[in-house]
Amino acid sequence: MERETDRQTDATLPGIWTLFQSVVVKRKLSQKLHSNSDKGDGSVRYILSGEGAGSIFIIDETTGDIHTAKSLDRETKSHYVLHARAIDRWSNRSLEAESEFIIKVQDVNDNAPVFPNGPFSATVPEMSDIGTSVIQVTASDADDPTYGNSAKIVYSILEGQPYFSVDPKTGIIRTAMSNMDRETRDYYAVVIQAKDMAGSVGGLSGSTTVNITLTDVNDNPPKFPQKSYQLYVPELAPVGKAVGRIRANDEDEGQNAEMTYSITNADAAAIFTISTDADRREGIISLKQPLNYEKRKVHTLNIEGSNTHPDSRFSHLGPFKDSTSLRVIVGDVDEPPVFSMDYYILDVYENSPAGTQVGTVTAVDPDSTNSAIRYFIENEEEKPLYFTIGVNSGIIRTTQGLDREETAWHNITVMAAEVDNPRMVSHVPVTIQVLDVNDNIPSISGGNTVTVCESTKNGQVIQTVRAADLDNFANGKFSFFVPPEHQVNTNFTVKDNGDNTASIVSRRRDGFSVDRDQDLFSLVMVVSDGGEPPLSSTVTLSLRVCICQRNTRGRSSSNVCQAQAFLSSAGLSTGAFVAILLCIVILLAIVMLFTQLRNKKASKDPLILSEEDIRENVVTYDDEGGGEEDTEAFDIAALRNPKASEPRRKFHGYLGRGPSPYGEEDEIEEDEEEDGIVVVRRRKTREPDYSYYSPEPKPAWFVIDCVPREISQSAPSLLLDGHDIIQQIIQQKVVEADSDTRGPPYDSLQTYAYEGRGSLAGSVSSLGLTEALPELNYADLEDWEPETQTLERIAGEETATNQANPDS
Repeated sequence: MERETDRQTDATLPGIWTLFQSVVVKRKLSQKLHSNSDKGDGSVRYILSGEGAGSIFIIDETTGDIHTAKSLDRETKSHYVLHARAIDRWSNRSLEAESEFIIKVQDVNDNAPVFPNGPFSATVPEMSDIGTSVIQVTASDADDPTYGNSAKIVYSILEGQPYFSVDPKTGIIRTAMSNMDRETRDYYAVVIQAKDMAGSVGGLSGSTTVNITLTDVNDNPPKFPQKSYQLYVPELAPVGKAVGRIRANDEDEGQNAEMTYSITNADAAAIFTISTDADRREGIISLKQPLNYEKRKVHTLNIEGSNTHPDSRFSHLGPFKDSTSLRVIVGDVDEPPVFSMDYYILDVYENSPAGTQVGTVTAVDPDSTNSAIRYFIENEEEKPLYFTIGVNSGIIRTTQGLDREETAWHNITVMAAEVDNPRMVSHVPVTIQVLDVNDNIPSISGGNTVTVCESTKNGQVIQTVRAADLDNFANGKFSFFVPPEHQVNTNFTVKDNGDNTASIVSRRRDGFSVDRDQDLFSLVMVVSDGGEPPLSSTVTLSLRVCICQRNTRGRSSSNVCQAQAFLSSAGLSTGAFVAILLCIVILLAIVMLFTQLRNKKASKDPLILSEEDIRENVVTYDDEGGGEEDTEAFDIAALRNPKASEPRRKFHGYLGRGPSPYGEEDEIEEDEEEDGIVVVRRRKTREPDYSYYSPEPKPAWFVIDCVPREISQSAPSLLLDGHDIIQQIIQQKVVEADSDTRGPPYDSLQTYAYEGRGSLAGSVSSLGLTEALPELNYADLEDWEPETQTLERIAGEETATNQANPDS
């Protein structure tokens, strides 16, 4: 078929239509439908329905001609199902039954082959044989494979020859050349073409690229770049550390280039070792033994490198290994001294005198200079040293006597330094064992007290004792016996068991009794060790007789008395237990006594009930002197008696006057009665006010004259003259009191009384005025506050008492 040709077909259905049921078209369709009822007058109307009707296929309603509105694509839709009808144009009546017909789209070669998965990548080992399969590529063609050769594809290679080839039918790519070397070329880009129409002229084609990479195989042996190498290593290089590296080249990659190195000569392999690094490419050379320049200056190493994974297919290419030589030059370095031994173990007997030789340490300079060596004992912590060392000889000696029982082993560190280069220092540990000598006497372990049960029979073992000795070599060689002077013992004897123990055996036939026998017995025993010379000690055992508990006797255990059973677990005797109880009772009594005393002290009323209870302090002097000339005979301050002067305060006194702590000053009133008594009235407010208080008090002093007026009128000599010496003394006291900064911060009253002997002024004492005092009149006190009722009552009682007892 032609791509662009049109084909017109006239068909009539048998009986009604004239058309083919199946019509095959190329790109455009032109058909004609005709009904037998059509007279050509235009009365018949043709209608087309179905797939693509009206859009792809269009019909002429009058003539019945069918044509396509656009090109058809078989790859999109290969056939269409349509329905045709013929009706009367005027009445719309069907003239023919509806007919169905199928339109198939005929294929043409309009699609080129394509590679849906391209481009491709593939690998093939190098050195592969000819014809080795690499990869298969496949192209596809959208044309109809059942119609003609439109979808018949043939493969060919456009690029990649002569290394590769492709199968025309299957598309398998194969190697076309042998001995392809990856190390020469490892990448190829091969272009493959696919053409339809069986590859004939005019067919359509498509191409793709296949990237082919050659993979490595172990086809190259290793090779050292040089046949000999040289390496410098100082003689102080540490053992086990790397001193050099060496590498053999291999053109392969991956595991095909992994190497294994070895030292083939035995003398060098004893000093050096070689290993492979983490990448298994290089050989690492390290020391197995320290180097010594003075002994050997040059070492030659024969090193061999071989592939770890050889391929037998390429064994014909030769051995896959190579060898080279390495010349190691030892560098001379100033080395520290070297001791003859890595550590020393010496010994010395205990109690040896100071200066005893213990042993000798030796060190030499390994360098060719052979410098002299000096020795020292390291003592960084500045501990006391029991040993000293000869600086030049290295001889170790004791500095004092050693005691094995105190310290059996001593550890010291000896330093050796070169004289020519003191910085070159070496250290070596020295262990000194103190050997034992028999210098400790044996003794009995467990104490010297033995309990004898009342039921012990003759020949029965009472207790087994064991010897103890601080010396170590005497163990197992102790002997026990009773000294000859004490062998006459009718109660007990000692039996040596030969195993460092001895048994205390009873010799009394009739046994022991608590009621009949004494409480304590004694047994003298000698313990001797097996040292050279042997040492012994005499032990006196105290044996106590008592009634023992049951199930406590035995050869290896001590007997326990019933009376001590409850104390045996604590290890206390009866006397000790009683003493402890007494101490507890005494402590309890002392505690109770202190508690009672403390309660009594706490129950006493304090002198000052509170800090705010501020009271006046009245100090009086009640004494008679030896006259005016006796003013300094004694200290008046020592005779102060405030209680004795309490009844006379209302007659004489000096009152301190200043700002009142209660917020207002005292009110002083003088009321003169008929009897001539001056009454002083003082009032204070209820609420205290401390605003006037100052930490530096400024006391003020004044005199209240409480002498009755009739006394002052009848005896003017009783009043103090301004020039009197006593008046001057009192004024001086007032000045001292005003300037005294140590005074209390409250009002203070001080009174002074003085009576001389032989004075023309007469006596100023109030004692002689008792009878002359008139009775007090309390009429003027009626206007006082209720609180003053008590003062009135007390003053009346005091007057009545004085009248009843005039002698007082």
